[in-house]
Amino acid sequence: MMMNRKIYSYLLAGLLSGVTFSTLGQNLDSVKRKRPNIVFIFSDDHAYQAISAYGSTLAQTPNIDRIAKEGVILKNQLVTNSICGPSRATLLTGKYSHKNGFKTNENPNFDLNQTIFTRELQKAGYNTAWVGKWHLGTLPTEALNYFNILPGQGHYYNPDFIHNNGDTVRHEGYVTDIITSFAKDFIEQQDADKPFFLVVGHKATHREWMPDIQDLGAFDNIDFPIPATFYDDYEDREAAKDQDMTIDKTMVLRQDLKVEQVFNPNKEQAQELKQQLIEKWFGGKELTASQSKALEAHVKGRYTPEQEKALSDYYGKISKEFAEKKLDGKELVEWKYQRYLKDYLSTAKSLDRNIGELLDYLDESGLAENTVVIYASDQGFYLGEHGWFDKRFIYEESLKTPFVLRYPGVVKPGSDLQDLILNIDWAPTVLDLAGATIPRDIQGNSFLPLLVNNQDSVQWRDAGYYHYYEFPQPHHVHPHFGIRTDRYKLVRFYGELNTWELFDLQKDPNELSNVIDHPDYRAVLESLRDRLQELIQTYEDKEAERVLRAASEI
Repeated sequence: MMMNRKIYSYLLAGLLSGVTFSTLGQNLDSVKRKRPNIVFIFSDDHAYQAISAYGSTLAQTPNIDRIAKEGVILKNQLVTNSICGPSRATLLTGKYSHKNGFKTNENPNFDLNQTIFTRELQKAGYNTAWVGKWHLGTLPTEALNYFNILPGQGHYYNPDFIHNNGDTVRHEGYVTDIITSFAKDFIEQQDADKPFFLVVGHKATHREWMPDIQDLGAFDNIDFPIPATFYDDYEDREAAKDQDMTIDKTMVLRQDLKVEQVFNPNKEQAQELKQQLIEKWFGGKELTASQSKALEAHVKGRYTPEQEKALSDYYGKISKEFAEKKLDGKELVEWKYQRYLKDYLSTAKSLDRNIGELLDYLDESGLAENTVVIYASDQGFYLGEHGWFDKRFIYEESLKTPFVLRYPGVVKPGSDLQDLILNIDWAPTVLDLAGATIPRDIQGNSFLPLLVNNQDSVQWRDAGYYHYYEFPQPHHVHPHFGIRTDRYKLVRFYGELNTWELFDLQKDPNELSNVIDHPDYRAVLESLRDRLQELIQTYEDKEAERVLRAASEI
């Protein structure tokens, strides 16, 4: 349990009207504040292991780090379903996938006829907007005052955008730069007397990791260390053994690593590439009409002559070197890993640079002092751990996602938060920041009390609940649900597999040893099973309940 929402709402309302409450901490004493603007920068697949504020040595991210230094960094920010569209649906609703109806990316449309927290912000007087990646099918016409969004996954170069007047327009340039420009344009047009909420939804760093031209080769002089779990044999972890998301076998040389890539293919080349991707990404199965249309757009050339030349020159050199090496076996997979990281981190370099540009704009426009800035990714991502890329599993690299927040004068600079925060908590926290009403059907809780109070004085959750659904394609990750506490993780895979996994994260942070049958953990296992069943009932997850009941595990 945490602080009663109504009590905290009264405290926050007092704060926003200028009343001082000493219980809220020294940062709020004698401060009279207007309702803050809120900018939520939301990237795609950006791993915490690639952010220097989280201790990464792979690359420096000075602008994300700046938000953390000037505010708070969440060290145990967990997602509830590690996949793109469902994560966005959870942000908008504050509810689990089984409650908001968007369990997988295969779901063509998101139901906007439910509680959407941006509507509550509108009721509280906020102007709401979303620019960039949306990835929820249904256009957010009634949920936002303004939008300018990418269709589907969008494109890194010369992307199309759907404007809220219904027009689809292609914009020349690099997608991260364009999204930042749209964000600044929206902010510039705002009435100074009315607060705004803006999601800046970046495509980066989603597969196929296409860097901006100015960032090509930014990491070519670096040999990255091979992760300790890169050659994991998945002993005692059947689902991990059965997946299809390895750098070795799954990663596509041409499309992912741009070996012999043709950037403006002719009709025959595009068809050949489409067939390759149908086999690799969809297991050769027949595509739906929407999938086929999206794949057609994906393989079709859209580069200007200048862009095509720069990309062809750079990746042509890489392709030539690859052909000369004649790699196989261990040397080949490690070469693929190096190329993957170089492109991934180069793509992230533009992301961080654009975050800095937006922060500078807020400073120069005089808005920074009363603007909450949040940076988060929709989920974590594997950067070679366990030999993988992608996400989906409940394991740490995909379960944990970065989250940093800055609120000058309210959140103490240089703070860190160790509590278990879930992405169902994002919507109520934003509403709390805005002084808006938190609807009763939201399943998350505002963690604002943890940011402005003495953290030890606020009761908080002892475990996070997780449920993943999308199977078999892509990546053949079996459906599963489970819980993570500060030390343990219990997982139940179901469907074609019916297995349990238990990890002691204190002794086994890399999650290599499944101790589900170890006699020393019998008491721990029983306690975690009881807690898992409690959370399943609390969040009303009927599918998980049926799985356990069918196996006589309840």
